[in-house]
Amino acid sequence: MITLTVVQSWTRIETWLARHAPVSHGLLRPPARPEDIAAAELRLGLEFPPDLRESLLRHDGMLLQDGTPTLGYYGPLSGVEDIVAGTEFLRNVGEDASAYETDLDEEERDQYAYWPHERLLITLGIGWQFSDGLFAVTRPGPHHGRIGRYFDEDSPSFTEWPGLQHVLADFATALENGTPFNGRVPLAFEGRLIWENDGAVVPDPLSPLGLAAGTAEPLLTPPAAPVPPAPGADGSSLTLFFGASDDPLPVQPDVVFVAGVSPEELLDRLGAVPATTGPRGREQARLSAASPWAACRPMVRVGRCGDGWSYATQEDGDPQFGRPEVLRRLSRGTRVVRLTKQACEVFLTVVEDGEERPGAARRVESPREDYVTGPDGQPLLGSDGQQWQRIGVDPWPGSTAAYARLLAGLGAEYGIVWDPEADGDEPLASALLLPVLDDLPPERHRVSSVREVDLAGLVDRTPPERLRSAMAAQLARLASETGADAHPEIARALERIRRNEPVDLPADGALDLRMRTLAAETRAARGLLEAARRGSDPAPVTRADLAAWAVRNSAAGALREFLLLPLPDAAATILSRRLSVRWRDDLAEDLAG
Repeated sequence: MITLTVVQSWTRIETWLARHAPVSHGLLRPPARPEDIAAAELRLGLEFPPDLRESLLRHDGMLLQDGTPTLGYYGPLSGVEDIVAGTEFLRNVGEDASAYETDLDEEERDQYAYWPHERLLITLGIGWQFSDGLFAVTRPGPHHGRIGRYFDEDSPSFTEWPGLQHVLADFATALENGTPFNGRVPLAFEGRLIWENDGAVVPDPLSPLGLAAGTAEPLLTPPAAPVPPAPGADGSSLTLFFGASDDPLPVQPDVVFVAGVSPEELLDRLGAVPATTGPRGREQARLSAASPWAACRPMVRVGRCGDGWSYATQEDGDPQFGRPEVLRRLSRGTRVVRLTKQACEVFLTVVEDGEERPGAARRVESPREDYVTGPDGQPLLGSDGQQWQRIGVDPWPGSTAAYARLLAGLGAEYGIVWDPEADGDEPLASALLLPVLDDLPPERHRVSSVREVDLAGLVDRTPPERLRSAMAAQLARLASETGADAHPEIARALERIRRNEPVDLPADGALDLRMRTLAAETRAARGLLEAARRGSDPAPVTRADLAAWAVRNSAAGALREFLLLPLPDAAATILSRRLSVRWRDDLAEDLAG
């Protein structure tokens, strides 16, 4: 393979920019003066690699303004002045670490040192500052001229490029062929060089919910029978205890109380997955929720608590009872009282038919039980000003006495009778949840530009019906490239939109359940990868699987916005989520009809 020279690569880059992105081409600065390069080397106490010097003699960096040619996330190439300023800045930042790096040999310094003296920051990074970018090694030896990456004071690392000469050759090839450069694709738009992410996704990702469906729910192991004490020589028995036994923590889970609703209906309103419904005690529910069988879905248990009241406790999973969309569903046509625990405080909220009653809300302090107070309830302080604490009292999660008083108040005010300690072992109706979708914001700041496209101008000059038709086509393209249209509920909705027919999106309808399932697949894939990162076993899914579910979920979200939001808002989301690097050409075609 023949490696292009710096001059050859710059000729190709300049030719492409002049033909396709003249605005960006005009921002290439003139050559640096040899005496300026020599002065910079003298000031920094090193010699520039030959390919860097050759590149600077072609262009002394870029003019920094709209349209500046960049190397994708690595930003624009620096001129001599910025190379000096950036290198000195990072040398100063790394001074504190240098004392710990004196014993490192050259290879170790390349691998572990923060900013060795012989490194040069040669690009300005994505923020056009000295916080990130590419660097070059100037130390003589086998790694002379080697290119590395630096980002926001993290440990630097090396790229596969042996020198700037190879960076420029790959950049020229990416421009000419429209192929990825460091994961992004260069394009020309309105006379400027822009970059798009490489939107390739796995066409058939592995389903975490499918894996869970093929997994057995774990069951609690019955406690072993106690071992009888060994008889002593005189026939007596002796039992030995090693260590101290801790009292169990108070049971204070998040809980919602709902009036006039049966436990079974309460499960439905929460979004229970029918196949997972069954009686479970608290320990069984928590064991099940933490297993692969649950696929990161929340677990709740439900029961009755007083005259006409039902309650639900969340045993594990992403918190649900603080979400306004959940409280709105639970309080439909009735009243909900919610208790949530945060550290040593309990928050009480009352919601009636979707509307919160601010006057009924209150925050109850639940002080640590080991704190000592006097007869007047005020803290007793020692000579050092610190509050006295009792020894041998579990300080977490707070005062069970305060919590008991709060529950007694609920009984007096609302007729709610609930003892959180009493239902731990009782098998109550329970299920995993398919969480409801987040509320769409009622109002949002109108987006004027999306990925270099003047959306505000597009909306103003396009007739509403033509704009809707074009966005419907863009939505269908998004669903196709993400694989979201492989799901029949989404495919049917897109077909009705294409025919300009109404599409309903009722709660718990087929389309709503599909959208929620895609969100659950994404959450489960992310959870499996996070668990594998913390443990020793590999995840059953890959990052590519997670990315594929995430873009399907984002396409479903764009469809939801198209159905529920004003068209300009939905258009901003649809266009921002397109994967094809040629989506602007698609948009022009769709607008032309």
